[in-house]
Amino acid sequence: MNYDIVKTIAIADFPMKSDYVYAPLATQFNDDLKDLFVRQTPLTLVSRGGDLEIEGEITGYNQYNQAVQADGYSSETKLTITVNVRFVNHTNHDEDFEQQFSAFRTYDSRQLLTDVQDVYIAEMTKEITELIFNATVANW
Repeated sequence: MNYDIVKTIAIADFPMKSDYVYAPLATQFNDDLKDLFVRQTPLTLVSRGGDLEIEGEITGYNQYNQAVQADGYSSETKLTITVNVRFVNHTNHDEDFEQQFSAFRTYDSRQLLTDVQDVYIAEMTKEITELIFNATVANW
């Protein structure tokens, strides 16, 4: 990465656009994404007009029955977060992209989503933000 050319990054807040909305998810994701770039690069975070720009939306926060027991009841539930990302590198537009990133966790269906979601959201947002980081700046 040539930090003589690329000095700033603008990361827009990703709004929740999923059918199911859990407000702490957007806050956790947005904070984690910005923190990762501030901690891991010498880039200055700006509100807009950065050399690099990242924006998008949280398009999915869903749970599905994953495994069915012999009695017909679900034994596992799969919780998935999906994020759509648009990346623009104003110093090299060949690197621009739009891509979806997702992560999931499965849990015992006897547990309530409210019992596991905060821990899983923390884990999945960390995983997704690292994927975004790797796709945008780690190639340098």
